[in-house]
Amino acid sequence: MNLLRLVPLFCAVTALAADALPPKQPLWEGVAPGLKSDEAPLPTKASYTVHLPEKPNGAAVIICPGGGYGGLVVGGEGHGIAKWLNAQGIAGIVLEYRLPAGHDKVPLLDAQKALTLTRTRAAAWKIDPKKVGIIGFSAGGHLAATAATHFTPENRPDFAILIYPVITMSVGTHGGSKKNLLGATPSDELAHFYSNEKQVTKDTPPTFLAHALDDKAVPIENSRLFHQACQAKGVASKLLELPNGGHGLNGYKGPSWDAWQKQSLEWLRDQKFIP
Repeated sequence: MNLLRLVPLFCAVTALAADALPPKQPLWEGVAPGLKSDEAPLPTKASYTVHLPEKPNGAAVIICPGGGYGGLVVGGEGHGIAKWLNAQGIAGIVLEYRLPAGHDKVPLLDAQKALTLTRTRAAAWKIDPKKVGIIGFSAGGHLAATAATHFTPENRPDFAILIYPVITMSVGTHGGSKKNLLGATPSDELAHFYSNEKQVTKDTPPTFLAHALDDKAVPIENSRLFHQACQAKGVASKLLELPNGGHGLNGYKGPSWDAWQKQSLEWLRDQKFIP
């Protein structure tokens, strides 16, 4: 056997192993909550993947990928974010939340469960239970904002990072996200409940937002509304208005993408969540 022919194969297998993801875990034991007894169990099962840093600083972030509540972009807005957080000493927990198909409660229940689960595993994962935040992109940003405005003491995130998020379910929303979350004809009451700019209180956690001025899919007014509501309630918040990049910030690369990552870390340091 020609050993030289085996070298490329060995290198390829080694590289594959190095890039392999940590094992995915089920979020719920048994039947997940959120459906009425007479509803078909349409939403998929939720899961999470834990990425732990080599040199932890105690902070952890639940990661909510986008996808319009109809899919999950777990690459660039999930595991890629976890690897970036790990490089900063931050644990990243990628949440593959259930897609609602009009069952509005299930994504929030999944996010809240991920927050409480992370705190219960704090010692094993070398996490400070008072430094557990949440980050979300697009519709995942809506979920993160919902978790930051609808909570109990046990599942309140300590901070939120919202990147080109869907915020409102009123004028200026993303139509697909609204329909997938709330159904085709939601009541005004339900739309108000999930218009997170209307749910901010003084207890909403500190929030960092970033949004491109030329985002056509989800207008920047979404982030402005949430930031303004935080300012009105005395909640520490920062909105980074990016000059360009559109929705997705040029495919997760370039100056606008680099800018929010750099400034969000500076903001976390200012807020004393990371050293």
